[in-house]
Amino acid sequence: MRNRTTGAPGRRLLDTPVFLLADKPSIVSGAGNDTQDRAMDTSIRPLRSLLFAPGNHARRVEKALSLDADAVILDLEDAVAIAQKTATRAVVAAALEQPRRGLVYVRVNAVDTEFCHGDLGAVVQRGLDGIILPKVESAAGLATIDWLLAQLERERGLPSGAIDLIPIIETARGVQQIDVILAAGTRVRRVAFGAGDFTLDVGMAWSRGEAELAHARAVIVTASRASGIDAPLDTVWVELTDPEGLEASACTALGYGFQGKMCIHPDQIAVVNRVFTPSDADVAFAERVAAAFAAAEAAGSAAIQLDGKFIDYPIVYRAQRVLQRVAAIRGREGR
Repeated sequence: MRNRTTGAPGRRLLDTPVFLLADKPSIVSGAGNDTQDRAMDTSIRPLRSLLFAPGNHARRVEKALSLDADAVILDLEDAVAIAQKTATRAVVAAALEQPRRGLVYVRVNAVDTEFCHGDLGAVVQRGLDGIILPKVESAAGLATIDWLLAQLERERGLPSGAIDLIPIIETARGVQQIDVILAAGTRVRRVAFGAGDFTLDVGMAWSRGEAELAHARAVIVTASRASGIDAPLDTVWVELTDPEGLEASACTALGYGFQGKMCIHPDQIAVVNRVFTPSDADVAFAERVAAAFAAAEAAGSAAIQLDGKFIDYPIVYRAQRVLQRVAAIRGREGR
């Protein structure tokens, strides 16, 4: 059973607060609970940007692996024609042995297709960081893939549970069933939202302002938090000639509580990374909040004012999250 903390005085939402001193993360150890420990573990590898690359296009794959995306998703699903799916598996498997700057995932075909089992058998190997599983609608389907991954890991001498599994929620049934899906007891540590298939499924018009996605986004973020897993990943932005729209979409997703966004073009990476990285001003304020509140708490106070703002435990918890995230990002970037 997972324990959840409350906002009561004296109890920290993050039992391992991070303070940045002279641009170096300093971590104060604490016991933590299962939910918190998993959140800390996933924050070690920030996932702001995940770039799709068609698995059957070797040159694009090679380029994608050299870019600044936090992860690359080699695609066996929508980017590959049915006639090429089987042959593309070998190309993707070979790409997993190439040098890369970030993590490398493979999007396999959906669990109810004739290709999913063969996809997994072809790509589960050293060099694979995770599987992206599209169109997840049931706990049973997700549990089946989790079980299959466990068998492949065992048979191939890979560490148990080492391969990440990210389900994409992209249908009305998937959104409706997300609580049940996340209660399946699998290795899943984060989910993703796919608006293209979702709006197609429900007959919505996917507008530039994306107001129609509000409910699904809120459900996915809330369910993720309630399940004790990491914050989810937001949908792609398909208008390649509209960087302002991409930034607005990313900012909206950040505001809802998403941790990053999937990308379909290299030019989108810089915008997405910037939006999902705490700004210098945010970091500076978070450091001041953490330091001021630590001093006040040591003096027996649990509420202070800073820059004319009332500061209590929820504000401090948010500041701790900002500092944890920027420490993880700086760690990945070698700063």
